[in-house]
Amino acid sequence: MLKSIIKATENFCIHQIRTPHTIKEGISKNKTLIAYIDIEENSGKIYRVYIASEMGFIQRVSKLFLDEEDSDEETLIDMTLETTNLIVGSAKVIAIKEERNPFTIKTPHFLKIDRFDCDYDDAKIIKVEDDEMVIAIKEL
Repeated sequence: MLKSIIKATENFCIHQIRTPHTIKEGISKNKTLIAYIDIEENSGKIYRVYIASEMGFIQRVSKLFLDEEDSDEETLIDMTLETTNLIVGSAKVIAIKEERNPFTIKTPHFLKIDRFDCDYDDAKIIKVEDDEMVIAIKEL
């Protein structure tokens, strides 16, 4: 499951952000905008996918999509939700194409602006220059 989501995140970095990225284990200790989206496999298993982006990372996305140099908090929250939807939606397509546990996605929800302290089973950090985004997953 996480493999498809990480591949979708890499595609997002390559094709949308167009800046080199790295992936490493763990979570960021920095303040992030945290959103989640629940997904359900055809088998009935339900997972919660968290996307926790540092301000700089999501501002980079806001600049890309909205051409805003300094977005307000409400816009950054909206971009966090949109990024969550784009990445997990892309992961859904990847899972279908690669015949890996197809799943359906729910509506993304904004959780908070804070350090990532949610319970999770596995997590990765995607780093673009000095900005980080955490992708984490938890079976519910």
